[in-house]
Amino acid sequence: MKAGRVLIYLILIGLTVFYLLPVYVLFLTGLKSFAEADLTRMWNWPTQPSLAAFAKAWEKLSPNFMNSVYLVIPATLISSLIGSVNGYILSKWRFRGSEILFPAILFGMFIPYQSVLIPLVRFLQSIGLYGSIPGLILVHVVYGIPITSLIFRNYYASIPGELVEAAKIDGASLFGIYRWVMLPLSQPGFAVVAIWQFTQIWNDFLFAVTVTNKPAQQPITVALQNLAGSQIVEWNVQMAGALLAALPTLLVYVFLGRFFLRGLLAGALKG
Repeated sequence: MKAGRVLIYLILIGLTVFYLLPVYVLFLTGLKSFAEADLTRMWNWPTQPSLAAFAKAWEKLSPNFMNSVYLVIPATLISSLIGSVNGYILSKWRFRGSEILFPAILFGMFIPYQSVLIPLVRFLQSIGLYGSIPGLILVHVVYGIPITSLIFRNYYASIPGELVEAAKIDGASLFGIYRWVMLPLSQPGFAVVAIWQFTQIWNDFLFAVTVTNKPAQQPITVALQNLAGSQIVEWNVQMAGALLAALPTLLVYVFLGRFFLRGLLAGALKG
């Protein structure tokens, strides 16, 4: 190997190790006892490694872990499907006001979440969804529409328009073209959107703590914050819980990261 390539590999390995240091500290602290979990011995390996902290953290977080699963799966699927339809319409069909509608949808990405919390809570209360997982699903579906529409619009713009014209000649309807032409070609776009939405929804804290006011309905991010005691913080349990809460998104990027990159590149030529 050439010296330049060896240097590149060494730099990449160094950056990888640096990036994974927080994960290493989380795991190491989770293996320690309460007495060993302090700043002075943060980098030291535990004298008697144990999974007791992970077991205790999982016992407290498991109900909320399932709440996050019940939240993230439907919210991701629904927002992805809506964004796919929007992207198809906005990229392949021109109608009066279409050039205004798309920027209006994107405008939703730039509205600070904090500015809508009060009207959001009042709206959810008026329709009977405040304090529930379905209400939180609705919030994430609505807030996911701008970014999913943008990703799918850019992706569909790279698909030749001749396919749509040929389907029109064959008599396919508006949604017939979407069902039989666009949808089968949408796997890379769905991969990008699903990974993005899964990560954003799973890691959300602001909407979760605002919309779900009952501990039994709260996702794992809120439960993790409540894991710290008011007088004493069991740092080994806290770090073990943080690692358990981050594990799903970590696994998604480890196993599906290549599909995320392919999907991004697939829609990068036109927009």
